[in-house]
Amino acid sequence: MGSGSNRSRRYPEEFKRDAVALVRSSGRAVTGAAREVGVSAEGLRNWVRRDRAGRGQGAPGELTTAEREELRRLRRQNREQAETIEVPRKAAVFFAKESDR
Repeated sequence: MGSGSNRSRRYPEEFKRDAVALVRSSGRAVTGAAREVGVSAEGLRNWVRRDRAGRGQGAPGELTTAEREELRRLRRQNREQAETIEVPRKAAVFFAKESDR
């Protein structure tokens, strides 16, 4: 198992871009580059994969960065709408029970 904690770290976008650029420009293996910049190989591999997808070079069906952001926005919007609908629904149930008394 890893020597670190199970908490995931958040790295600034600029740091991620620089780490990906190191892999792309040097032709080095992800594992070596990850060791050099102090991140997990799997994390850097994910950043490289997302970078490729964002440039339209990802695997078939893989979302680009813009598509992922749009999906997040739509999910957030759906969640907010569901919460907005829930309030009147609960009120209707409450008042229906009150009128039965």
